[in-house]
Amino acid sequence: MRDELDHGLTMDDWDEANDPRPETSDFDRVVDEALSRRGFLGGIVAFGSGAAVMGTGTLLGSTSAEALSANRFPFTPIGIQTDATVHVPEGYSWSVVARWGDALTSDAEPFDPATGHSTANAAKVFGENTDGMWLYSVDGHELLAVNNEYANRKTNLPGSEGVPQSLEDVQLLQGIQGVTVLEVAPDDSGAYQIVVDSPFNRRIDHNTPMQITGPAAGHDMLKTAADPTGTMSLGTMNNCGSGPTPWGTYLTCEENFNGYFGSTDADLERTAGQKRYGIGIDGWGYDYHKHDPRFDISQNPNEPHRAGWVVEIDPADPASTPKKRTGLGRIKHENAACVLAPSGHVVVYMGDDERGEYMYKYVSNATYAPGGDTEELLNDGTLYAAKFHADGTGDWLPLTPATTGMDAGEILIHTRMAASAVGATTMDRPEWVAVNPVAAEGYCALTNNKNRGVKPNAGGDDTSVNGPNPREANNYGQIVRWFPANDDHATESFRWDLYVMAGNPVVGEGAYKGSSNVNPGNMFNSPDGMMFDSAGLLWIQTDGDDDNEGEFEGQGNNQMLAGDPVTGEIQRFLTGPNGSEVTGLCWSTDKRTAFVGIQHPGGSFPDGSGLPRSCIVAVWRDDGGLVG
Repeated sequence: MRDELDHGLTMDDWDEANDPRPETSDFDRVVDEALSRRGFLGGIVAFGSGAAVMGTGTLLGSTSAEALSANRFPFTPIGIQTDATVHVPEGYSWSVVARWGDALTSDAEPFDPATGHSTANAAKVFGENTDGMWLYSVDGHELLAVNNEYANRKTNLPGSEGVPQSLEDVQLLQGIQGVTVLEVAPDDSGAYQIVVDSPFNRRIDHNTPMQITGPAAGHDMLKTAADPTGTMSLGTMNNCGSGPTPWGTYLTCEENFNGYFGSTDADLERTAGQKRYGIGIDGWGYDYHKHDPRFDISQNPNEPHRAGWVVEIDPADPASTPKKRTGLGRIKHENAACVLAPSGHVVVYMGDDERGEYMYKYVSNATYAPGGDTEELLNDGTLYAAKFHADGTGDWLPLTPATTGMDAGEILIHTRMAASAVGATTMDRPEWVAVNPVAAEGYCALTNNKNRGVKPNAGGDDTSVNGPNPREANNYGQIVRWFPANDDHATESFRWDLYVMAGNPVVGEGAYKGSSNVNPGNMFNSPDGMMFDSAGLLWIQTDGDDDNEGEFEGQGNNQMLAGDPVTGEIQRFLTGPNGSEVTGLCWSTDKRTAFVGIQHPGGSFPDGSGLPRSCIVAVWRDDGGLVG
């Protein structure tokens, strides 16, 4: 996700400035309940040289761990970088596949390196600021579905310092965000390029018609004057992470949707729900509400309820209508990790990316059958929030009318309140979830939380140190791992540990040095994107501080690392250009090319002159070997 706005504040900081959290925390009370740092580092994390925790709980001896490690990483790790380009290991190469503004159709206007492109051109070109993505093989065509998370307002509206002055300005910003579906294919040199004029190429933006489905569809809080049925909406926005389904569709996740809304009535008294979700009077500077009444909460108070969902898209059908799946809850969705339980029930893991919010999972009532009807699989099921106990166990707490005191529609529209009501565990910004394809275990990147132990979350819930979030003022982040009971992701109990605590072993003190599998050669901060490859390696992408100063000294640019779940070993594979986030990962059909997203690069990457352009890059082995 993008964690800094044009005015320099992070998204969470902007929300907190508008809705200050109480400056108190019952910190002493939780000390006896939370693990001490000595107990945490000595007991909950066990891996690396001599003791690696497997999904079965078996301890590997050091000889076995070293032997496995030697065979698991098919590359020589690279060092940190601080320059303005991409770096990969020796024996690998990379090239640009698609940049913001690259043509999807032959009638698109050429990209202007000084000003970008026009409003009318937005529907004909690759969108801005790539994030989550996935590749689909459809009748021999390789299709990338790619999130275009947000707009660099100052870049797109240079004449007004990024502040929209008209509806046309707003429509330009609306048109370059959302999702791009594009066909890609290797050219004569083997490098992947956009297939211009492919019938599959498609832009989905802030004004694309969407169907609202699931238990909350038609709820009074989803009805507007433009849609009195509460079943049709316009647009998907702030699309962060994503996930594929077993039946070949794309789940795109609406994250920081709140920043697009505001009020032309400066004295408007906001509701408790608007405050909990960060719906403010001024928004984040997009100023949609001043020119497009749909985003003015003084005129359309229910419109924000129609954002914050997981949206299902069929990349193979350009004429299909995307569907907002309300059964998965309304939060600041990071991604949606979909897995099948042994019984065939569909399980979707999700994180709510804000300081002190929660982790969730959804379990379908029906089971998946290849070739069968999938329409209700993401509509009809149970939503849960995670409760982590200090003894290394945990429970998924069902969010139902009986457990929350809310009706079914309210639970899904105000999911944060429902999770607070059942006493779920507040987490350090839960971002991407990844599920191991070769072992029954899940991972969630807890990217950072400077408020841990400092102030409550937006709902006033306690955010003191707890088991999976063991450090106050946590600017480095960690990755939590859980093992579902009976190796079944549909069960309601699990064991957990921490796979890694990021940190700085050079300048950090105590727990802030990181866990024992972090060293000066692989250190990083703010794990964000995560994805498993088919061999069971965990790929970790970062979106953190890359200024190389203070507590981040020596950590370099944001990066992509590979982690071995068995041994705990982590090695650096790729670094992005300075200023960028490395995000989104998928593979070609033959697994010989990896596609990686480079979001909000600094300087003039990747062209060397003109505007910086977010892009997708392809990475491959020079010997033609497998990379995924």
